Amino acid sequence: LARQFYFDVIGNGEDEEEMEVEENEETKDILFNTKLPEYFKEIAKDFKILEAKTPEDIYKSHLENVRPSLSAKVDSARQNLAATFVNAFVNAGFRDDKLVSIEEGNNWIFKNKEHGMMSAAASLGMIWMWDVEGGCQVIDKYTYAKEDYIKAGALLGAGIVNSGVRDTFGSALALLREPLEDKSPVVRMSAALGLGVAYAGSCNKEIKSLLSPAIEEGNESMELLGHYGLALGFIFCASCDEDLTESLVSLLIEKGINKGLTGPYARYLCLGLGLLYLGKQELAEVTISALSAIEGSMGKYAALTVETLAYAGTGNVLKIQKMLSECGEHYGDKDNEFQSVVVLGIALISMAEEIGSEMSLRSYDHLLQYGDLPIRRAVPLALGLQSISNPDITVMDTLSKLSHDHDPDVSMGAIFSLGLIGAGTNNSRIAQMLRALAAYHHKEPNHLFTVRIAQGLLHLGKGTISLRPYHSERLLLNPVSLAGIISVLHSCLDFKNLILGKAHYMLYLLCLAMYPRILMTLVNNSENKLEPVVVSVRVGQAVDVLGQAGKPKTITGFQTQTTPVLLSHGERAELATDEFIPLSTVLEGFVILKANPDSKAKKGKINEKD
Repeated sequence: LARQFYFDVIGNGEDEEEMEVEENEETKDILFNTKLPEYFKEIAKDFKILEAKTPEDIYKSHLENVRPSLSAKVDSARQNLAATFVNAFVNAGFRDDKLVSIEEGNNWIFKNKEHGMMSAAASLGMIWMWDVEGGCQVIDKYTYAKEDYIKAGALLGAGIVNSGVRDTFGSALALLREPLEDKSPVVRMSAALGLGVAYAGSCNKEIKSLLSPAIEEGNESMELLGHYGLALGFIFCASCDEDLTESLVSLLIEKGINKGLTGPYARYLCLGLGLLYLGKQELAEVTISALSAIEGSMGKYAALTVETLAYAGTGNVLKIQKMLSECGEHYGDKDNEFQSVVVLGIALISMAEEIGSEMSLRSYDHLLQYGDLPIRRAVPLALGLQSISNPDITVMDTLSKLSHDHDPDVSMGAIFSLGLIGAGTNNSRIAQMLRALAAYHHKEPNHLFTVRIAQGLLHLGKGTISLRPYHSERLLLNPVSLAGIISVLHSCLDFKNLILGKAHYMLYLLCLAMYPRILMTLVNNSENKLEPVVVSVRVGQAVDVLGQAGKPKTITGFQTQTTPVLLSHGERAELATDEFIPLSTVLEGFVILKANPDSKAKKGKINEKD
């Protein structure tokens, strides 16, 4: 039972000090999630999807109605960068691909321009995700590269490999500690972000002592400070750390007074501070009131970011009303970029329950009609957040309309959100939409790049991995997972300067929310070790039976399958045999079974022998 409990809490952003459990080796393996690569490989074998896929397998360009001569004019560096991301997303966790991991992988990295090399090297981390030992060996040679961008990418890749997995040897910290003192700002930024991803939710005080001095002094560039602030936000996610709060608020106020709180990277400082109070509600009120001292647009951006993250997943109606009234303000020619945070805030607060989500979906229609440009640009991203890995038909149709909008940021946000709502589902309708959009935007490199990213997300982990901010039948919020998703969405609020500029590697932060969308059953063998077992299960649409008398049916329209099985959004599984009893009430992820002594099947066999 204890081992099943550890399966249920892994990856939920637990404090490292609280996680120290002196148990046997297998219990530690479960608690630190080190068995995940092994189990994931078993699943891949069972589904016969071990063979690596190429970006062209995903694009299916032969189905696009575009003449080759026209598509050849698109910027080749941008195409190569898109292929890097698609390759990383599709082969995530499979430890094999046909671009970077092969012997000629160096050639592919050099086919990208400067900052493109960084994302190409970091993609190795995504491909070897969760396999700390194997991944670090593959990435290690790139950490000695002469080019700063390749070295930086390798360091970020080392962090991605360790995401969602606890390593007893602390290999990520050992590898990333020294580069924090490097002369190159790019290397230092990547090392800090790598630590943030690797130790997200761990509240590691050693890393705090390494990163916080730069925040306290505040002498570095805003780009570097933004990365350090975001990394600390990940590590101390939902911890309400007082020292970090004081340092970040002081830095924001100081930069605000000196007019230094400008540029696209300033948002990451605000985001890092907001993540400290993720879901903590009233505990953030003092911080929000302190941020009101900052004048200008960025001061409001910071206060609203902290407020929306503090009430994330609470369904607080009063806060949603406040956000909607803020959307109703028209600031004319003033800088009102902070209004886009408000729209994301509505999605963040209402995403926990269905009725709130439906009501907010109606509100977005009004915002699209009457809202200012920053509001319209954020609506597609809010839709993507609200239906993440859930290809809802109404949301899909709305995004399809917005993908042809006259404003490029609105259309790119809609295209990216199509990838988010279909993440890891292989949804054929979205795939068809994206192929049509690739043909429509074949002359526009920026839009085509966004389409390719969405196609990669749609086929995430070849359809076995989804983005999941909630788990246990959408009952529990995983703060680390939501932190990764919201960081990417805040980056998408400024496509031009971040995702389409030099910060495209921020897309890899989605690794914090990635997890296999499977049900795998395990039993104890004769040596008291867990091993996979094939069991019949019924998988169907979940039915809400809360408060109903008797034993009502919990699923409808089910199909009987054998484990391991894939579970889509809104689906639930139950055992189709009485031979075993599950040790968890929620059949999701990894479930340990024990033999049922009162099994009718076993009694039948005994009677036959008699």
